[in-house]
Amino acid sequence: MAASATAHLPLRAPARVGAAPSRPSATAVAGLRGRPERRGLAAAPRGGRGLGGVRAEAASGGGGGGGGPREPMVPPYNVLITGSTKGIGYALARKFLEAGDNVVICSRSAEKVESVVGDLKREYGEQHVWGTVCDVRDGKDVKALVEFARDKLKHIDIWINNAGSNAYTYKPLVETSDEALMEIITTNTLGLMICCREAINMMRNQPRGGHIFNLDGAGSDGRPTPRFAAYGATKRSVVHLTKSLQAELQMNEVNNVMVHNLSPGMVTTDLLMSGATTKQAKFFINILAEPPNVVADYLVSNIREIPSNQSMKPTYIRFLTGLKAYSRIFSRLAFGARRNKYVTED
Repeated sequence: MAASATAHLPLRAPARVGAAPSRPSATAVAGLRGRPERRGLAAAPRGGRGLGGVRAEAASGGGGGGGGPREPMVPPYNVLITGSTKGIGYALARKFLEAGDNVVICSRSAEKVESVVGDLKREYGEQHVWGTVCDVRDGKDVKALVEFARDKLKHIDIWINNAGSNAYTYKPLVETSDEALMEIITTNTLGLMICCREAINMMRNQPRGGHIFNLDGAGSDGRPTPRFAAYGATKRSVVHLTKSLQAELQMNEVNNVMVHNLSPGMVTTDLLMSGATTKQAKFFINILAEPPNVVADYLVSNIREIPSNQSMKPTYIRFLTGLKAYSRIFSRLAFGARRNKYVTED
């Protein structure tokens, strides 16, 4: 899900390189770190292994799911993406298909799944894309999704937890309805947990293992998200959940599954653009946002590098780096670059 625009941007010096990485948001642009675009998380202390990371032996046995060497993961990859009938999820699906991979898409809407699968099959072939209805908030639905993927592809190499919601609501928490809060929290937090649980249980018993990518969002770095506080709180929990799962996998000696974070930055999806109602939001959308296909092209190439390198190290892949954000802000302030690029500014 795309990051959301917000009302203010506190300036501060970049933090030291060792700080925990998180997804840039409009509230956090000036505090974004100039770290490498993709780096390992939770490095182990000298003489031991860090709690936040799983051991990185590429040929280790699938601890907790059977012995024997792990089969090398080679393309084409089998990919499952939740919430993939529109926005960044749909763009990711297309890029994986363009790379020659096989893709399972899903969403809550049967009509959207049928339409999107039909279009993609016509473009990429009948035997490369499948789709099914799944509400990630329902454990039975996610279990059925796993069985669907096994039936069609036998195994999943890459599982991307993209499904998320802000209930298209941008207002103070005190004005947010119970229905909107339940939609946001159950989708972004409960749904993510259920998907991670089922993906790990599936992948740990696969000879090739697997990689899980959790999309972060505005608020994941701990900075405030006024007008969408509930969304920001759920995205803050994404980073914590990923680290906790990395630690649990290590504790249980599951060496063939890894959980990563994925940060698309600000993407010009319907969700982001529905929040372009303030001067500050329009300003940052024009400076920092990019269309889904541009973001997906970068993310997919970096995601595919991980299994191709037989790596089992935790990574944080981000499209909008601190250096990129600072450069664009400077260009805007100095030269007026990207003014009115996506929305008309006041």
